[in-house]
Amino acid sequence: MSSEPQHAERPPFDVSDAEIDEALAACDGDPRTTIRALLVGQAYLEHEMTRIQADASSGFRRRRHALGDGA
Repeated sequence: MSSEPQHAERPPFDVSDAEIDEALAACDGDPRTTIRALLVGQAYLEHEMTRIQADASSGFRRRRHALGDGA
């Protein structure tokens, strides 16, 4: 049996007040700095998703071409 408390299932995009407080605390309570940090993090993740999708797409095309399934 795990010693960690069991967390109730939450919707995937639900954010608790404690998580908001933690984000604010990480930025010394400055809401503008917190928002900036979150937006930078979001932009980074979007950039990475675009890069990964492009890599996956080119890899898929190379695999299809190697198998003789298309261009």
